[in-house]
Amino acid sequence: MHVPDGGEGRADCRLVHGPIDTAALAGLVADPRAGANVLFVGTTRAVTDGVVTVGLEYEAHEGLALTTLGDLRDEALGRFGLCRCAVVHRLGPVLPGEASVAIAVSAPHRREAFAAAEWLLERVKAVVPVWKCDEAADGGRRWIHPGDMRGGGAR
Repeated sequence: MHVPDGGEGRADCRLVHGPIDTAALAGLVADPRAGANVLFVGTTRAVTDGVVTVGLEYEAHEGLALTTLGDLRDEALGRFGLCRCAVVHRLGPVLPGEASVAIAVSAPHRREAFAAAEWLLERVKAVVPVWKCDEAADGGRRWIHPGDMRGGGAR
């Protein structure tokens, strides 16, 4: 996955319909000013709260989701003094063990890099218009909306 840089220090935000190339994402945020590079990969769990999950399905308001991801990236760059930052969210079906979301950041120091990655994930889960459908082994389906996913789910 070649991901163009969005400008000095910006990196990129993407929605993809297929596997997330985490190595390419980590490479995207590499920067000689950085002393820390953090890659967070959120994967689909096979069991959540005792319920077997056969897969997830993600849908999004793609234009708004990309704009919101870009705004979060820009805020994280300033808030945490990052060198670079990138966020990729998968859409469509995602099986257990596969990546649903990946966040890569680089910063001069590790504390800021870890804090930024965690902050970004929580904000993505809370405000980005991506909806998740949890498909259980018993055939049940449950849609989860942004803001409902804090502390739970693969996203």
